[in-house]
Amino acid sequence: MKIIVDAFGGDNAPLEILKGCAEAVRELHIEILLTGREGEIRRIAQENSISLDHMEIENAEDVITMDDSAGDVVKGKSGSSMAVGLKLLADGRGDAFVSAGNSGSLVVGTSLIVRRIRGIKRVAFAPIMPKNKGFFMLIDGGANVDCRPEMLQQFGVMGSIYMEKVMGVKNPRVGLANVGTEDHKGGELQHEAFRMLKNTHINFIGNIEARDIPEDAADVIVADGFTGNVILKLYEGVALTMMGKIKGIFQSSLKTKLAAALVMKDMRALKKSLDYNEYGGAPIMGAAKPVFKVHGSAKAKTVKNALRLTKAYVEGNVIAEISESMKNFEDISE
Repeated sequence: MKIIVDAFGGDNAPLEILKGCAEAVRELHIEILLTGREGEIRRIAQENSISLDHMEIENAEDVITMDDSAGDVVKGKSGSSMAVGLKLLADGRGDAFVSAGNSGSLVVGTSLIVRRIRGIKRVAFAPIMPKNKGFFMLIDGGANVDCRPEMLQQFGVMGSIYMEKVMGVKNPRVGLANVGTEDHKGGELQHEAFRMLKNTHINFIGNIEARDIPEDAADVIVADGFTGNVILKLYEGVALTMMGKIKGIFQSSLKTKLAAALVMKDMRALKKSLDYNEYGGAPIMGAAKPVFKVHGSAKAKTVKNALRLTKAYVEGNVIAEISESMKNFEDISE
């Protein structure tokens, strides 16, 4: 399997991207096709003793920055490492594409260069996030601020397929993010989306309140991109704040420092269970070929985990499963 990687996407590129790719090559037995400034990639790899075995490089002189507009990926910066990578994927030069770069550009580039699965209205960010018992998918995590009911219905179908085929969750429970659990709660969007999801052949369990998400409310949480992004950012912020508060308590006195020494192993396990870096990032669901968005601040560990999930994405044949579902989408909605 060959995975195309944007070597210059993200805050810590290209060094941490190269480190993560090298670890993934060793552990996952995959091949990598890097896109970016070849001379700089080779120089940084040499200076940091990073092996480029089983890695090719496709030169791309330009870079999409976080300040660039989303459309630059297909206009002013069509020669960037992100745009070149997406074109290589569309041309069949690799099995998937991974980038930690500008989210808006990646969504636009994916939609216009790689294209969507036939029948899919919009692609969606679908981060895998920790909960009290395992993990869940949040879809959409921010790609579409304004959504129509049929888009939320498709998000539920795509999320269900991914969770079963990639994450190994049998008959995943799908819930709709709402302001209450009663069937009549929410606005027009939630009312119609509820009706459509209920009449779709997935395990839809109804409305979910935000406070129940961290426990074990569902395996897939469906939301419009605005709501989903608020949930995502608040979730991450609360986890970071909570761990910081706990650390502060354990460092406040000699007594608490001694207590910390006794529970250090358990605290590390807790921190790991709350760390979204364990899951690497988010697949862009609905794309005609596998595209994976890595956290913008990704370090090597995050990149490696993203490549692990991307490999599972390809092996799970998710694109074909979604395509098959979309062929008769009107039938499954009845």
